[in-house]
Amino acid sequence: MSPRNENPTVYSTESGRICPDCGRPQSVCVCKKPGAVPKGEGVVRVQLESKGRAGKTVSRVTGLALNEEGLKKLAGELKRICGSGGTVKDGVIEIQGDHRDILVDALKKQGIKAKRV
Repeated sequence: MSPRNENPTVYSTESGRICPDCGRPQSVCVCKKPGAVPKGEGVVRVQLESKGRAGKTVSRVTGLALNEEGLKKLAGELKRICGSGGTVKDGVIEIQGDHRDILVDALKKQGIKAKRV
């Protein structure tokens, strides 16, 4: 039998996102090894999203095969290039505003093959 919870809670107002496998907050999840590199799909996509954001748009960079530290470092560089705010959520870099072209160019300069979606 797997350790997976039958009816997993995925979000709590007290602790935020919760791992569906171990049932602990993601910041203290025991399922993932610290510093583990998630598998990217090989294609880095830069897309625009405004759904569920009260009409505000964000440019999302998905598919990067970097660990959490690498994503935060890259997000910082991309935010400086765009002159905008942003964050890293669940392995996705989100930059406030429509900066798809700038992001694709910046990623290509760093040797990352990126696709505008």
